[in-house]
Amino acid sequence: MDRIPVTLLTGFLGSGKTTVLNRLVQQPEMADALVLINEFGEIGLDHLLVAHSREDIVVEMSSGCLCCTIRGDLVRTLKDVHWRFARDGQRQFSRVVIETTGLADPAPIVHTLATHPDLHDRYRLDGLVATIDARNAEATLDAHVESVKQAAMADRLLLTKTDLVGADVLARLDERLRAINPAADVIRVGHGELAANRILELGLFTANGKIADVERWLAEERYRGDDHGHRHDGPDHHHDHDAHAHDVNRHDDQIRAFCFTVDEPIAQRVLTDWLDVLLSLMGPSMLRIKGIVNVEGEDRPIVIHGVQHVFHPPVPLEAWPGEDRRSRVVFITRGVERETVESTFRLFQQVGAIRAQEANSA
Repeated sequence: MDRIPVTLLTGFLGSGKTTVLNRLVQQPEMADALVLINEFGEIGLDHLLVAHSREDIVVEMSSGCLCCTIRGDLVRTLKDVHWRFARDGQRQFSRVVIETTGLADPAPIVHTLATHPDLHDRYRLDGLVATIDARNAEATLDAHVESVKQAAMADRLLLTKTDLVGADVLARLDERLRAINPAADVIRVGHGELAANRILELGLFTANGKIADVERWLAEERYRGDDHGHRHDGPDHHHDHDAHAHDVNRHDDQIRAFCFTVDEPIAQRVLTDWLDVLLSLMGPSMLRIKGIVNVEGEDRPIVIHGVQHVFHPPVPLEAWPGEDRRSRVVFITRGVERETVESTFRLFQQVGAIRAQEANSA
């Protein structure tokens, strides 16, 4: 059974999520989409703005902030819609769009889709889309860590209200968003107008369950603008980097985005132990981890993908997407420096080398 793709539409208060959603649901690509809208408080208002012609597929969840009631309200809703929106036993929708309240942390929603026993076999996260209000974005990012996390975790960033600011403001905002999340395309949206296909099929899997363009999904080259990648060639490694073109963290968003590259195949135990330690000790600060890994003894590459302390099951690809056989893992962290990630890998790599020597001499 193909799992149902879920698009998470987030963005800070007043950033234009509902305007965008109102336009999206009127497009043919969204004709069979189920829309879930969450509002904080006893009475939700934004759902009234959604096109009434599509109200048969709009479900409102207004019992509280989605990130706070995630284990209850969302799970019950996604379980119930299978029979609530069915005819003759057949489900009447092929995808789900969840619009969150502006204060929501996306991570609990992603965790629930990936790990809840009643959901992960039915649904898959297709993409996380965040709206950014160009007029207020700089002040919002400065004052609210939630907005920074929304931007850092997104697959697409929708820049709204661009007609209300000058070119200099847009240039500064583009630079800041690239520093927070190098891999996310920034799309300028006027009056909510956006082609639905710009935000669909963003994940690792296409609708028919086959592997999509892994290079596009990983987008490792976008993480190399400032550090040109740090390479590791076994227990003794070297850094290959030039002077920084600019300080990507000059706004003090505490977001670090970088690509970690290892030339030689990685022992399975080294990879597992390293990731386990990172996630157990620093899980909440690991906003996103995704990569393609060359594991010792495996002919095929392994794709890994994690959000904070939850990792999706590793996925073996049919073949390498190109000639490059290096392991490449991109990180977006909050308050965790590159050197911390690198030093833990070096430690486990050295331990792995000692174990291999002991096994060979035994």
